[in-house]
Amino acid sequence: MNLEHYIRDIHDFPKEGIVFKDITPLLASPEGFRGAIDTIAAGYEDAEVSKVLGAEARGFIFGGALAYKLGAGFVPARKPGKLPSATTAHTYELEYGTDSLEVHTDAFGPGDRVLIVDDVLATGGTAAAKAALVHEMGATVVGFAFLIELDFLGGRDKLGESRIVSLIHVA
Repeated sequence: MNLEHYIRDIHDFPKEGIVFKDITPLLASPEGFRGAIDTIAAGYEDAEVSKVLGAEARGFIFGGALAYKLGAGFVPARKPGKLPSATTAHTYELEYGTDSLEVHTDAFGPGDRVLIVDDVLATGGTAAAKAALVHEMGATVVGFAFLIELDFLGGRDKLGESRIVSLIHVA
């Protein structure tokens, strides 16, 4: 299945010079969405995934579907102040400033095997921050999964030796 067929390029969004990869046509297509989820899940069938971690917002879409497909739990990572119970946070550097992600303090523990999911791998900073959060809580990252990887940004280099499944590569 050619998943690239379902991705629409939006030029100059969110600002001039950027080509935004719009995944909404893929999400709207039963065949495209199912194909993406099934293909990613096949890459982790042998990994004994116990939890899938996805950050808001598109990471929720893919993460929830993959957790269901893999028979795992889903853990939402959110911006500070968005989760209702006690949280653990990880702050990470951006090009200009910092950002943070939080999960509930009981989201992971020793023995958990976590798949980190998002729609796009760009510079790798957010994915690396999610991995650090998982490690800080005593769980194991079994790998990463992305619909699209922007190869020219080198984000894969920030993720170490982990298994990485990316379905669409943009050179």
